[in-house]
Amino acid sequence: MSTRPHPPAASRPFLTQLLRGDLSAGTGAWWSAPLAILFVGVLFVVAYFAVADEFPFDVGRDIGHRIDVWLDWLKDNLSPVFQAIKNVIVWFLIALEDMMLWFTWPALIAAVALSSWLLVSFRMALFAAVSLLLLATFGLWESTVETMALIIVTVTLSILIAVPMGIWASQSERLDAVLRPILDAMQTMPSFVYLVPAIAFFSLGDTPAVLATLIYAVPPAVRLTNLGIRQLPEETLEAADSFGMTRSQMLVKVKIPLAIPTIMAGINQTTLMALAMVVIASLVGAGGLGEDVNRGLGRIEPGNAFLAGLGIVFLAIIIDRLTQALTSRRQTALGDE
Repeated sequence: MSTRPHPPAASRPFLTQLLRGDLSAGTGAWWSAPLAILFVGVLFVVAYFAVADEFPFDVGRDIGHRIDVWLDWLKDNLSPVFQAIKNVIVWFLIALEDMMLWFTWPALIAAVALSSWLLVSFRMALFAAVSLLLLATFGLWESTVETMALIIVTVTLSILIAVPMGIWASQSERLDAVLRPILDAMQTMPSFVYLVPAIAFFSLGDTPAVLATLIYAVPPAVRLTNLGIRQLPEETLEAADSFGMTRSQMLVKVKIPLAIPTIMAGINQTTLMALAMVVIASLVGAGGLGEDVNRGLGRIEPGNAFLAGLGIVFLAIIIDRLTQALTSRRQTALGDE
């Protein structure tokens, strides 16, 4: 009488492997043993509280108090560091705002329209000029400049953090495995939650707004930089390898240049997500169009709130089209090469 052979342990569901005792080093999964321990621990906790008289609801309050104590300790001991970060961010914001206001609104509108004409089309240049002119007519020019300065600083910091992190993750499977759940948490967490650590360390003002927006906007650039380098054609990499390139040479001279369109797409998404945080960032003291939206809602002036919101939409469209045009030009250049 023949018996049907069991499938290999690695192909069975995790719970089946656990119940049959197949979770060993031979399965080839490094996470098997820790996951088995976690599973047994969860079963133990559930069984314990199933027979207990009452659930310890006070544990959550105690943990919250301990977190508050820990944050107070960090603020007391690292206040010079936080103050230095705040001073640098505020200095850049003020410098950008002063420069754009000194540039005068007709000159700035002309510069944006000319860039749109050269990079996109005449219709886009006309849209950019009319949109910014309307914002100036609505009396929202200074708020627009504040919002533009906030976006420029935030996106610049996001690029400086996200692109190197994405490149590193593309070369390290371990770092990629660590970053993936962190980025997932950053993208699924409600955007208001990002205000909590920013306020805890920097109180109210532009600095917590920049940092909260930074946390919200970084993940797309990290993901797409990592993805762009990982998904390059194998034939191209093999050709580069046949020329005797080292790993660092291949990264700098082949992988990163070829991945620039995907990296630019990540920067585009980061910029739009930063704009999406403008209204929420105004809740912690950021100025600009977001503050005008909140002020209009608070005073029950929906017309003023609508105009400020329309300004945010105009900026989003202009920035989106310009960054998409830069990406398309890079893709065309790579095709010609």
